[in-house]
Amino acid sequence: MYGRFTIPGGGILCQEAKAVPMEPDKKLQDRLARVEGQIRGLRKMLEEQRGCEDVLNQLLAARSGLEQAGLILLDRHLTDCILSDPMISAESLERVREALRLWVKHAE
Repeated sequence: MYGRFTIPGGGILCQEAKAVPMEPDKKLQDRLARVEGQIRGLRKMLEEQRGCEDVLNQLLAARSGLEQAGLILLDRHLTDCILSDPMISAESLERVREALRLWVKHAE
């Protein structure tokens, strides 16, 4: 369990008053598969004693991939768990998403 949600084998389950199961997200799974490949590549690069710059570039790519996966999950959590109240308009949801994108853009 992470905070207010659990990650079971099939997806995510919100821990709100009424639990809403989240279906596995193909974008998220694809992103994590790419990161997994990058990590395997990192291990191979270390075994082959590749140059520090090459290894660092691969490490930064993997880190960026994890950050992107986190954003996909956060967007899904906002949509399905936090802002799913029918009183919240689609426009308000989009403003929250835009604020999140702006925050992430300037956090780097």
